[in-house]
Amino acid sequence: MTQANLEGARTQEEETMTEAARQVVTIDHEPRQQGAITPMEMLDRAVSSGASIDTLTKLMDLQERWEKNQARKLFDEAIADAKAEISPIVRNATGHNDKKYADFAAIARAVDPVITKHGLSYRFRTQQSDRIHVTCVLSHKAGHSEETTLAGPPDASGSKNAIQAIGSTLTYLQRYSLTQALGLAATNDDDGATASGVITKEQREQLQNWVEAVGADVPAFCQWAKVDSLAAMPAGQFKKAKQALEAKAKAKGVRL
Repeated sequence: MTQANLEGARTQEEETMTEAARQVVTIDHEPRQQGAITPMEMLDRAVSSGASIDTLTKLMDLQERWEKNQARKLFDEAIADAKAEISPIVRNATGHNDKKYADFAAIARAVDPVITKHGLSYRFRTQQSDRIHVTCVLSHKAGHSEETTLAGPPDASGSKNAIQAIGSTLTYLQRYSLTQALGLAATNDDDGATASGVITKEQREQLQNWVEAVGADVPAFCQWAKVDSLAAMPAGQFKKAKQALEAKAKAKGVRL
């Protein structure tokens, strides 16, 4: 074989090896799993490949933001699911001026079993100056939490002493901060029929469309609302039903 032929053969061999190497590199960098790569997977790959401290720091920050965003989504979904299951809270107690209200025990009976089922919990933080501040901290097991703060002066009505006045305001603010955090309302009687008549045909059709849009079923929704059918839903209950479906739609990313 002449020198020219030998050099030509070497050149062809080198080109073949280069192409093979290029294919190996391409295969090595192909995703090993279908779907989006999470920041943690990116971080693992960066560590394995000996990435710089600056790159690792940025990936760790990205992972932290990703985890917070995921936790918020799980929180919103849990709130929507819980609200769809919590029964109407009955105003079971009578205060001054014969005004009925739901005491904390009534709220807890309706709320606690349901939110616990969906990984939610609540606690209160208090602070006192010239006014009493109560903060309800509503948390999800994934790590996200939100706060609702209300404030008011000591309730000196009636013949309460100073301690009783503080205690009365504390329980009042606890009740209302919790129901505000969950977006709940109380009703005057067991079946929620606080307004005369039932919902209109348009409202019934609207609820049915929304129930289907969020992937729920009408019988289960009626069971939650404690009605035999949508047509039998009291007019005063429409707003609560609408809010529950809107919350569920938001959590699922559905536009109503």
